[in-house]
Amino acid sequence: MIVTTTESVVGRDIEETLGAVRGNTIRARNVGRDITQGLRNIVGGELKSYTGLMAEARDEATERMIAEAEAMGADAVVGVRYVTAEVAQGAAEILAYGTAVTLVGGSDADAEPASESNADVA
Repeated sequence: MIVTTTESVVGRDIEETLGAVRGNTIRARNVGRDITQGLRNIVGGELKSYTGLMAEARDEATERMIAEAEAMGADAVVGVRYVTAEVAQGAAEILAYGTAVTLVGGSDADAEPASESNADVA
């Protein structure tokens, strides 16, 4: 599955637009993590525990979006975007969304190696 933030796949033609796809997850912080990260917040620096939590959430949302696209018969998801929102105190939603498409010749036909502008985001 090709997943890209661009509106097209470099060197490939879109055969059909299948529709919007999305994947989301809601993650909550835990008390133990809050205490240690709160101390880090006082002295400054990256909150690595939260960074890891958000990276895992983005990956899960992306995988769910890809699964929805595969169920539609897509070869690629273009125009991928990510949104975060606080849904409760200490809990955030990560939403990944894009447009599922089929490519002329399918996803593997004459596929070029991923380039900087056409790299998988998953």
